[in-house]
Amino acid sequence: MTTSRQVRAIIFDIGRVLVRIDIRKAQLGLAKGLSLTPEELWSAIEKDPRWPDWQEGRVSPRDWHLNLCNRLGISLGFDEFTKVWNSALDPEPIHPDSLFEQLSKYYRLALLSNTDPIHVAYLEMTYSFFRYFSKPVRVYSCSVGASKPSPLIFREALRACKVSADQAVYIDDIAAYAEAARALGCQGLQFHNPEELYQDLASLGIKMGSIELRRNSSPSFIRE
Repeated sequence: MTTSRQVRAIIFDIGRVLVRIDIRKAQLGLAKGLSLTPEELWSAIEKDPRWPDWQEGRVSPRDWHLNLCNRLGISLGFDEFTKVWNSALDPEPIHPDSLFEQLSKYYRLALLSNTDPIHVAYLEMTYSFFRYFSKPVRVYSCSVGASKPSPLIFREALRACKVSADQAVYIDDIAAYAEAARALGCQGLQFHNPEELYQDLASLGIKMGSIELRRNSSPSFIRE
């Protein structure tokens, strides 16, 4: 098992690890006025031939909007489409900023996410925890031109952190992506809930400070 002396970087997925996602909100907004059900519409979006290009930055936001309007009959203007597209992202983060403040004292922190330019703009504008992740270590599929589980995007995150794979911990809610990180030599953790994650990190010897569990709220971290 990786020890705290070896770990130099902690790399986080974003969706469902740092930010809750409720796709249903976006589904309802996009399907308004269409004959497709919200679920049918979202399935059609994910199966769109240009979806990989959208996720990997080869389609601009306005071209993606126009593509969906033409193919699926979505009638929203671009600004309204952007608002609905971002409605899937819960504005309340999963973890307190004090977690990242504590970890950043001892480790290089990075983000690694399959995402698109519309979500990136909203994420960076909305969540205060981004201040603990400098621009070079915000590794997005739409910027790199590759998506998880491709080794290319993981290697880009390692390069940005200036660490080797055996010096990094990667956290993702999708088991296959955590496994892809392990295949490269990282310590891959699957995220289920905050408490389990903090226990997993502590078991690796990660310095996290003291944790106070507040009733009906997320844990808070006591600064050390």
